[in-house]
Amino acid sequence: MNVLYKRVMTKQTDAVTAGRPREFDTHEALANAITQFSAHGYHGTSIADLNKALGLTTGSIYKAWGDKHGLLMAALDRYIETRLQVLQQAVGSASTALEKITAALRLYAESSSGRSGEIGCLVVEMAMELWQSDAQVAARLAKHEENRRAQFIRWLREGQEDGSLRNTGDVEATADLLLALTQGMRVLGKSAAPLERMQAMADQTVAMLASGAKDEKRPA
Repeated sequence: MNVLYKRVMTKQTDAVTAGRPREFDTHEALANAITQFSAHGYHGTSIADLNKALGLTTGSIYKAWGDKHGLLMAALDRYIETRLQVLQQAVGSASTALEKITAALRLYAESSSGRSGEIGCLVVEMAMELWQSDAQVAARLAKHEENRRAQFIRWLREGQEDGSLRNTGDVEATADLLLALTQGMRVLGKSAAPLERMQAMADQTVAMLASGAKDEKRPA
């Protein structure tokens, strides 16, 4: 788990603990469910596994989320929300589109290596396992993918305007390449790919996007 992600999850847990005492900490339980589902998948996780991972009885899980699938959807929503907050923090100080994309790709490189990489990404795990068989999960993932793609498109267009990125011709196709790269990093991370390998991919992509950008902005 990278530092920014851990920081956001800690703040969410502190907020619940301070503002609304419960029999158990919902945020901590969801964080543990995210780890369990990301590492072992939905079908690879039994209720007994969740009892152990969350430290809760089956009755408590069902009372809070209805059933195992309800817990998955809550965990998926929390994961997407938290990752968005982490991304916003990572790019918050960037002044150009190039800096935003650089920060975003470095975040993905870090998230895809080490222990965080081996646990995996809940979005990617559920896309591979449930996209074809679970309409509710597929709809949530499709919306998330659409939002990520739109963000890349905005950054690419912004970069062409501020001169930090070269004109790639087809902005939407380039956004799809960035989407594929970030998702691919998370898949490679499951096999313990080192940070250096992930960072090299991120740096090479940034170099290609920035190549010749300043020359293109010069007046004829």
